[in-house]
Amino acid sequence: MWDLNKPNPVKLIVGILAADEGSLQAARESVAEAFGPADMVREVWPFTQTDYYKDETGESILRMFVAIEKLIDPGELAEIKHTTNRIERDLAEKLGTRLARPVNLDPGIIEPSKLVLASTKNFSHRIYIGRQMFAEVTLIFSKGKWQSFPFTFPDYKEDRYHGFLNKVRTRLVEQLKQSRANPK
Repeated sequence: MWDLNKPNPVKLIVGILAADEGSLQAARESVAEAFGPADMVREVWPFTQTDYYKDETGESILRMFVAIEKLIDPGELAEIKHTTNRIERDLAEKLGTRLARPVNLDPGIIEPSKLVLASTKNFSHRIYIGRQMFAEVTLIFSKGKWQSFPFTFPDYKEDRYHGFLNKVRTRLVEQLKQSRANPK
């Protein structure tokens, strides 16, 4: 009853919004440098669900997801969000565009049963995870599919996201089985 259990490792994903192909490539390289190589990448498509980021990121925003090969401890999410914020600031300076935020990085973790996204902003459905960061369960995996909540971002409700998230989840389950079969 009072035993503490170590959490299972999770899969880190990073959602990238970028002003153009060059910014997207720079973001992807910076994410790999910070967290390790990606083992899965979602093809690029236009981000048209909202104009919320238009003033900072431009008119024709591109969307991509990367999943990092190495599994992580879920307790690292707050620090990872700080790292992605630093990457955003560094790229804004390095890329030298007229845009305030040519790259937006949204880290999250996938467990077999859920997708959790980190945020700098508090809200009714978010919990504090330390280091001035918050997190929300954005989607749950139940009955063989991803399910959303009323507060889930509209784009995360789309099937094209779910297809990629299914592949990442499947890869995570494989990695967890391998680590149990071959403990260090």
